[in-house]
Amino acid sequence: MEVLRRWFHRYFSDPQVVILAVVLVIGFVVVATMGQMLAPVLAALVLAYLLDGIVGALQQRGVPRLGAVSLVFVIFLVFLFFAMLGLLPRLSYQMTQLVQQLPYILTKGQGAIMGLPERYPELVNQQQVNDLMDAIRSELGSLGQRVVSVSVASVVGVITLIVYLILVPVLVFFFLKDKERIIGWIIDYLPRDRALTTQVWREVNIQIGNYVRGKIWEILIVGVVSYITFALMGLQYAVLLATLVGLSVIIPYIGAAAVTVPIAAIAYFQWGWSADFWYVLVAYGVIQALDANVLVPLLFSEVVNLHPVAIIIAVLVFGGIWGFWGIFFAIPLATLVQSVLISWPRKPDEAAESNQSTSEA
Repeated sequence: MEVLRRWFHRYFSDPQVVILAVVLVIGFVVVATMGQMLAPVLAALVLAYLLDGIVGALQQRGVPRLGAVSLVFVIFLVFLFFAMLGLLPRLSYQMTQLVQQLPYILTKGQGAIMGLPERYPELVNQQQVNDLMDAIRSELGSLGQRVVSVSVASVVGVITLIVYLILVPVLVFFFLKDKERIIGWIIDYLPRDRALTTQVWREVNIQIGNYVRGKIWEILIVGVVSYITFALMGLQYAVLLATLVGLSVIIPYIGAAAVTVPIAAIAYFQWGWSADFWYVLVAYGVIQALDANVLVPLLFSEVVNLHPVAIIIAVLVFGGIWGFWGIFFAIPLATLVQSVLISWPRKPDEAAESNQSTSEA
């Protein structure tokens, strides 16, 4: 018990620490228990973070806040209109085409797998191939059941999408327009003596703002470059694959590796083991290398660097807790944890103090 008492005295004797801990616990509980209900608010906050940087740049050039917000919001609506009427129909069309060609793709893939024992008898035997085909058939059966369940729930999904399309833009506008008022309202409910909480919030706010803006730009740039590359090379489903590549940057390291599988599969079923197949993989590898070594350092130069192991752990933990938004905010949340640990006051250990005073005496 004495060890616990000294530990508590060292880390929680400061009232500032207690206030910070209470704020963090309340925030965690609210998001953990109401995260699904607050999904439109989270989406609007991400978009508001992205657009607020543009609003701030216009304000620095002498544009009034309301005028800057109105101009940026109109541009945002135009972009949203283009995405809904230009991008989503093409994605839906290519997804439908891919589903229609699945029987041909599976037949060709089955033929390639069945020929493995003849080509590589020392590595693969017929029993392993049969077990693999049985596993694939089982997965396809469960996939069909999931497709039926998704189609049954599609009506609810459409209604949810309509609600999001109305609610999110409204929230974005008010988050931008009344930013100071909303922040002031939240601050009024916090204790007056909150220097440590304010310090952590300022650091994390800068990190989250830079991360959100940088990540959105990374998604757009990588997605557009991937689409141009795939389209010029004649790869089928270029829009669908480019969208997957763009979204894969949300999950560092893991996303790029996961998206390699559908790109390689579609390129193989289109061209086989030809030069075009390898050209596509090389081009995709170049895109990933440029993203990791050029684009990311440019966009995230002001974001605190985290070890790859910390990033992967953050993705797994926060993604498991909050799903997509946990994955998206994994790095900022890891940065929050890092900032809290760095800023957390520590009182000298009592045992160390007594030993030091004894040695001095």
